[in-house]
Amino acid sequence: MAAHLELRHFSHADLPDTRQTLIDVHAEVHAARMADDEFRRRFPWFVDHWGGNPGFSCVIAYDGGEAVGFAYGAPGAPGREWWRGHLEPVPEKGRTFHFSELMVRESRRKTGVAERLHRALMSARGEDLAALLVDTTHPRVRALYESWGYRKVGEDHPFPDSPVYAVMIAALSPTHTVKTIEGPVPPK
Repeated sequence: MAAHLELRHFSHADLPDTRQTLIDVHAEVHAARMADDEFRRRFPWFVDHWGGNPGFSCVIAYDGGEAVGFAYGAPGAPGREWWRGHLEPVPEKGRTFHFSELMVRESRRKTGVAERLHRALMSARGEDLAALLVDTTHPRVRALYESWGYRKVGEDHPFPDSPVYAVMIAALSPTHTVKTIEGPVPPK
């Protein structure tokens, strides 16, 4: 199924045209939980927050005219990287891309769409590291990221109503691929 996808890259300037697509895919994926989950209902705010960053980068996968998934993020502000407080010593090359969201419609899961979105997003990056947060109650998602070269460096609870997240990082090589960063793995 994933072979027929068209992956389109978007930037901060494109947010007015892509915003509703991101919100619609998110709403479909989380439809069963939206009514009683205030954190998930704030997703439009997160889209505006990330999309407001001039370095915002987004890839949307289309099958025909239908968006089937997306991935986005933006460069982390120096000194405010998600891995801060979890890595000692601090990486010499620490310019970090915060990989904020990866979402794929249920009908397209386990078809390679997520990996293709991830690769397409990371191939356009020039930072040294990629960092992401994954809900600690989703070990299969964490294992997927580990298979792509990420490793857990800590945990964070960034909002009172958010899940507790595993903080994960990977090195971005000069060829724009993800490489595992070696080091101790914190307890699960």
